[in-house]
Amino acid sequence: MKTNRITLVSLAVRDLEKSKAFYAALGWEIEEGPPEAAFYRMGQGYFGLYKVEKLAEDIGRSSAELGSGMVSLAQNFATEAEVDAAYVRALAAGGVQLSAPETVFWGGYSGTWADPDGHIWEYAMNPFWELDADGHLT
Repeated sequence: MKTNRITLVSLAVRDLEKSKAFYAALGWEIEEGPPEAAFYRMGQGYFGLYKVEKLAEDIGRSSAELGSGMVSLAQNFATEAEVDAAYVRALAAGGVQLSAPETVFWGGYSGTWADPDGHIWEYAMNPFWELDADGHLT
């Protein structure tokens, strides 16, 4: 059994409808989801948005106990121009700029922003990782 894999990443959100509208403005399409969640197909897995109260209930904790574990999510693009275009789109949709895209110490190009619930995203071009036509790592 292969264990070094993730099949679902769920973000706790305060306002599901606002978050769904935000990700729709980025061009994301919901594949399925009950009223308290939304799921987006991401290659071989799913990305989910989950009402914070329901997520807390599902894992047997209070909303306050969930805290805000530091996690950053990343999307890689084939070119710096694609990073710039996606970054502008994220800010136009309501994302909050953290660091503008720029050449970074490890040899790539990246910028960071936060979604309406403060979840941190990095948009990057990594010259060491090849992407296929669908943007998946090869």
